[in-house]
Amino acid sequence: MRLFLAITLLVLLTCSPLVAAEIEPLFQRLEAAATNVRTVTSAFTQEKRLAIFDEVLTSSGRFAFAKPDQLRWELLEPVKAGFVLSGDRGRRWHGRAGTSESFDIRTDPMMRIVAEQLLAWARADFGWLRERYQLEVLGENPATLKLMPRTGGGFLDHLRIIFAADDTHVQQVEMHEQDGDATILRFSDATINQPLPDATFRN
Repeated sequence: MRLFLAITLLVLLTCSPLVAAEIEPLFQRLEAAATNVRTVTSAFTQEKRLAIFDEVLTSSGRFAFAKPDQLRWELLEPVKAGFVLSGDRGRRWHGRAGTSESFDIRTDPMMRIVAEQLLAWARADFGWLRERYQLEVLGENPATLKLMPRTGGGFLDHLRIIFAADDTHVQQVEMHEQDGDATILRFSDATINQPLPDATFRN
C-alpha cells in the first residue's frame, strides 16, 4: 500500500528554496493550470530503493484521472494489480493472488488516504495539502516542492514532487522513509484532456 501513498510527490535536489513572497504566486499558477485539466492518462515506472540492499526493485503501469473524482492506478509489470475509483466506490485487484474486491472509501480508511492523496495532487488542492504537510518550494521552473508531514508521519520522512513544464500534471515523485528507503515514481507519455472510455474506471 505504500506504493499508492508514494503517488503523492517528487525530486530535483539541486534547486534552492524560494522566498515566501514567491510561494503564493507559484501555487496560484499550479492551481490555475489544474482548473483546465479534465482528464490525464500516463505511463509510470516505479523504483523501490532499500537502504540495506544495492538492488533496485522496478515495476511499471498506467495511471488515469478524470474530474471530479475518478481514478485508475494499475501495475502491469512484473505483476498485475491496482484499483479503480469512481466517487466513493471502487474496486481493487491482484492478478497473482487472483483476488478482486469492492471497497468504499467512506468505510475503508487506507483506500480513503490513497484516494485523497491522489486526488489532491491531480486537482492541485493546496488547501488540503497545507493542512497535512509543511510545504517548501525548491524550484519554480519546473515547479518543485518538498512536503514534510505536520503530525503523525509514521514511516514517512518527507516527499518531493516535480511538475511537468506546463504545470498540468505531476511528472516525478520521491517518497523518503525514515529508515532510509526511498520510492521514485516517474510519469511519462502523459495525455491531457482526451476523452476516456467509461470502462477506464471499471474493472
